[in-house]
Amino acid sequence: MIPIKLTTAALCALLLTGCNKSPHTTSGGLTKVRVGYIGITCEAPIFSAVENGFFKEEGLDVELVACEWSKYKDVLALGGFDITHHLIMYFLKPIEQGLDVKIGAGIHTGCLRVQTGVNSSIQSVKDLRGKRIGCPGMGTPPFIFANRVLGANGIDAMKEIEWRVFPAGELGLALDKGEIDAIADSEPIGSLLLAEGRVKNIADQAKDAPYKDEYCCAVILNGKFVANNPATAAAATRALLKGAKWVSTNPRAAARLSVEKKYLASNPELNTKAIGNLNYMPSVSGGEAAVNSAAAEMKVAGMLSPTTDVPALVKKAVVRFDGVDDEWLKTLEVPKLADGQIPPDQDQRLAMELATIGTPFLIATCCSNASKFEARRAKQVAQAKDAE
Repeated sequence: MIPIKLTTAALCALLLTGCNKSPHTTSGGLTKVRVGYIGITCEAPIFSAVENGFFKEEGLDVELVACEWSKYKDVLALGGFDITHHLIMYFLKPIEQGLDVKIGAGIHTGCLRVQTGVNSSIQSVKDLRGKRIGCPGMGTPPFIFANRVLGANGIDAMKEIEWRVFPAGELGLALDKGEIDAIADSEPIGSLLLAEGRVKNIADQAKDAPYKDEYCCAVILNGKFVANNPATAAAATRALLKGAKWVSTNPRAAARLSVEKKYLASNPELNTKAIGNLNYMPSVSGGEAAVNSAAAEMKVAGMLSPTTDVPALVKKAVVRFDGVDDEWLKTLEVPKLADGQIPPDQDQRLAMELATIGTPFLIATCCSNASKFEARRAKQVAQAKDAE
């Protein structure tokens, strides 16, 4: 199966020829479905579902559609692909504004962080008032998460914070140089910076209440695809949820699969560490609860209209399918592979990998196109510590 990449011309063609046609049936009796992806760590359930044949089990012939981050929402809205999984917060404002996209079951928790220098005097979110925070872009998921955290702590993110935008791979360098006081980032950048001893967490979506129990990523579907092809949409959702459960059961195997099959540019141990920070425990009710809590805090932070009716927005955004519920998920079983789990010495494995082969030259995240990661090698870290 060869992934395709939509160009500007292809997007124009979609507009001219019409989008969201009924999926056709292949000669093998399978129904075609198109799954969008960027090529990032947290998309492991997509790659695992493809490689393990979960789409085929659901009677689907899957086609992967590679997308650039900057065009992701538009390609989905135009019908360039049918389904994916992605960050809930990223889609709530567009849905509020009329984007015809639906949010389904929750896939995983915990991929966003706010971090500061390891020796910084900043100890808590409240210490960020009046500070400079770097992020990969205004309106990106790390920016939205930081806004939520700041708002929940009584800080006006637009008036009391100076925002500075850097490529995701350069956030750590900007922090090292003193150009900013803190950063808002996502996997695997957060894990890399922690592994290099350059940062400490101020807010961690994976560990801090109430965010640790909130699904950051969920199944995302084109609205017309859902309306016109509910059975296919349900089948594709089941395949992704099987993929998520397989990742939960076999996180190390999923991390290596993603790298070895070249779905993303990373190193095996780095990707294993990053996936280990995420909690892949798919939930239908959890997805809806996350839409509600994220929308409520985004409204408080001024990222949604002050007149938005949160329950109405949740009702508009969320889609459920008959037979695809938490009871079904409880009965869902996937194989557990030998050596598929994260070993106790994973931190040491990652340190050895970074010391020997270093970091990937380019790293893609959920919120920016692939950018060069400015790493501090082990020797540089040791020299910096000696100088302090």
